[in-house]
Amino acid sequence: MRKHLLPIVLTCLLPVVSMAQQQDSLVLRQMADEVLRNSIAYENLRTLTKTVGGRLAGSPQMVKAEQWGVKALKAAGADTVYLQECMVPHWVRGEKEEARIVSKLRDFVSPLNILALGNSVGTGKAGLTAPVLEVASFEDLEAKKDQVKGKIVFYNYHFKPEFIKTFFSYRDAVKYRGQGASQAAKYGAVAIILRSMTHGANNFPHTGAMSYDSAYPKIPAVAIGLEDADRLSSRLKKDNSAQVYLRTNCQMLKDTIGHNVIGEIRGSKYPNQFITVGGHLDSWDAAEGAHDDGAGCVQSIEVLRTFKAMGLKPARTVRVVLFANEENGTRGGRKYAELAKQRNEQHVFALESDAGGFAPRGFTSTMPADKKAKLLSWRPLLEPYGFYDLDGEGGGADIGHLHQALGTPMAELYPDTQRYFDVHHAANDVFEAVNKRELELGAMGMAGLIYLVDLYF
Repeated sequence: MRKHLLPIVLTCLLPVVSMAQQQDSLVLRQMADEVLRNSIAYENLRTLTKTVGGRLAGSPQMVKAEQWGVKALKAAGADTVYLQECMVPHWVRGEKEEARIVSKLRDFVSPLNILALGNSVGTGKAGLTAPVLEVASFEDLEAKKDQVKGKIVFYNYHFKPEFIKTFFSYRDAVKYRGQGASQAAKYGAVAIILRSMTHGANNFPHTGAMSYDSAYPKIPAVAIGLEDADRLSSRLKKDNSAQVYLRTNCQMLKDTIGHNVIGEIRGSKYPNQFITVGGHLDSWDAAEGAHDDGAGCVQSIEVLRTFKAMGLKPARTVRVVLFANEENGTRGGRKYAELAKQRNEQHVFALESDAGGFAPRGFTSTMPADKKAKLLSWRPLLEPYGFYDLDGEGGGADIGHLHQALGTPMAELYPDTQRYFDVHHAANDVFEAVNKRELELGAMGMAGLIYLVDLYF
């Protein structure tokens, strides 16, 4: 082959790139430059976590977080900012929980590190002391049902390590948190202790929402750190008459008023068509809620700021929603969907970030096949920024209500999951656990996806 023909042949072998694709690639590159140079997401997260902190629905910190959200959205350049009222549950933890092993063995036993599960009843001020029955699963509980009465059931179900995507470990184990108390109460248990849902090499207990079956008594429920779960299990093997003293002070109060915090960029062509992007503003009280879900909130605000900073005018109205009460009720997501349906709103797409602020890997999504094919066709545009995994099914807990009510196509940011459950619902979910660059790359990808959806959905 003659050398002067080689460039012509190689050019013919390259995929054909349309002018539109070239333009889209350029815009995404400009977005990356804007976010990586000028993002305010990390400083927004610092303010949210360090000045507000844990912000459970119904708490005074919830109100402070809403005020922060309004201010942050206005500062980002939203055309309109407003509050959307909804009733939220008001569960309070009360004084710090106590637990210790009561055993005939006289070696020193330190207190057990526990957290009450969200929505749990308390033990009362005196606490309770009872023998402990360790079970490995619901099937094991069923096999031992005649031994349960009057005891504390200890669910020592291990978070499965073999799943590469750790959310599969969570989906496998979360039923013990949600249903464990009522399943044990059915056979006469007086309380439950739950092995925390984490692979973390530490002793932080991980809380989270549980619920009660009205057919059975409500009993106290707590999570225990992994090191103490192993210690308790070991003690029960040495002394099967060992008991645990447990005292929790939590209670459920009357529902109170909370708000979704909403900021909009008004659509330039179709202002009555909506693209939603958001995260949930509430977090558990025991942590700062940095990854869960302060990260999702500040990334969503950053999407709006980036559009404004670049002078991009979306055809549809882009709504940033900081949802209320995802953790123990999803009342904000429910209200948003209810009002959207009531008002006959046209929702083109919804995107959520609620899987942490770690390095982005892609997006999960649930949508019709033709739209999924379109999303997959954008892989070459998104992959240079770390977004290669676009195949998985999914969507966020809050926008799931919109999807259910209106059939809205939905997606969720999918970051690397390996460290998420080290901090999920635990006291170590703090600002310092978030990497600035990883947080910003996630925000950039979200902005890019919203840009593409606005153009082509």
